[in-house]
Amino acid sequence: MSQTIDLNDARLSWQGAISLHRTDDGVMPWRVPYESKRLFPPDALLERAAMPAGVRLSFISNTSSLTLDVDVQSEDPQKLDVYADGKLCDSLNATGTRTLRVEDLPTGEKLLELWLPHHGEVRVKSLAIDDGASLSGYDDGRPKWITYGSSISHCRAAESPSTTWPAIAARTLDLNLTCLGYGGNCHLEPMMARMIRDLPADYLSMKVGINVHNSGSMNVRTFRPGIIGFVQILREKHPDTPLAVISPIFSPPRETERNAAEFNLTDMRQEVAQAVDDLKSCGDSNVHYVDGLKLFGTDLGHMLPDDLHPNADGYKLMGANFINEVAKPVFKL
Repeated sequence: MSQTIDLNDARLSWQGAISLHRTDDGVMPWRVPYESKRLFPPDALLERAAMPAGVRLSFISNTSSLTLDVDVQSEDPQKLDVYADGKLCDSLNATGTRTLRVEDLPTGEKLLELWLPHHGEVRVKSLAIDDGASLSGYDDGRPKWITYGSSISHCRAAESPSTTWPAIAARTLDLNLTCLGYGGNCHLEPMMARMIRDLPADYLSMKVGINVHNSGSMNVRTFRPGIIGFVQILREKHPDTPLAVISPIFSPPRETERNAAEFNLTDMRQEVAQAVDDLKSCGDSNVHYVDGLKLFGTDLGHMLPDDLHPNADGYKLMGANFINEVAKPVFKL
């Protein structure tokens, strides 16, 4: 026997989601405000914003099992990871419309966190726990970390949603993650800066440049001003929040080859570093430049199957390097 939990129950939290689209057919998490999503063009950004990278459905219960009906639309095989009190219980194949069930959960009251598939549209259609089991909300007191980036922060090739590099860093450091990595995007959009500005945050990071290079969306005239403007918008409501500005990781052909805007990655790292220096010189004492090569450097090229995106092991290494190169020195964790 089981009890079905209303997905609108206030005791359920959807950590990492910016908004929820609720219909008679279930709940779909979004990583932009759903009601005003047309203010976040282009459609390619909205496509990625509909993918719940880093989103966890969380609650506290003494249930020994749970059942979840999901509809996951993705070109790739997707998984849903189930954690109890921070420990992985199961990683379930979740692609398509299917019923997922986990049994033999640890006894007693525990925090259950369901890491939703990270690279596909996800609709949670129903949730059930043991008949008579308890249910209470999770008041998450962990520090809030927001990270903004591209496909390299979205982590399509990660083994599962809890093994993207932001997820690894957040789980290791016990942080409440909001992952704003959008494949093919991260062009310093002003509306994205405004959205992050309006969210609570204890730590901020932004990893910028690679898709600006790939698409030629900015040049030497606009890239550094774009970074400065983005940071200044964040500072309107986060004046002293530790902020790491990270330049591109290693990408062999792009290091020296110039794009249509006459930019290569070596140039871009210099521009990101100079933007941070400019901000510091005008009084921002808690903005910090991090060279992307410290997260994923020239010695790791063998982990770039397409010379651009890390593989699953590469993302795990990036998570560890983020902890050592960013979280410890910048966030003081």
